[in-house]
Amino acid sequence: QVQLVESGGGLVQAGGSLRLSCVASGRTFSSYAMGWFRQAPGKEREFVAAIDWSTGTTRYADSVKGRFTVSRDNAKTTVYLQMNSLKPEDMGIYYCAARLWGMTTEAVDYKYWGQGTQVTVSS
Repeated sequence: QVQLVESGGGLVQAGGSLRLSCVASGRTFSSYAMGWFRQAPGKEREFVAAIDWSTGTTRYADSVKGRFTVSRDNAKTTVYLQMNSLKPEDMGIYYCAARLWGMTTEAVDYKYWGQGTQVTVSS
């Protein structure tokens, strides 16, 4: 059974930084792609970033390019999302997700999801 557990959310001022973590367990994840998505109140869940666990290839939403960095630690089976220069529009619940074989930007393509962690950015 795949389990994804996010942590690291919190309250930060605009311009600040947070690092989210997603600990993955229950599988060998070398063939998986890991995605980060976020959902603000009243809005649909949107793609933020993704990483191919095997190759380390990454992909970002245009809105976060240059500010966010996704990475993984194979030994810890943990995926990170480093978020810098945070803006109020970055607020929402951030979810870690996993799918087999290849990154996509569509939430419906990801089979496994964590419970989410709240990110609040004050202006």
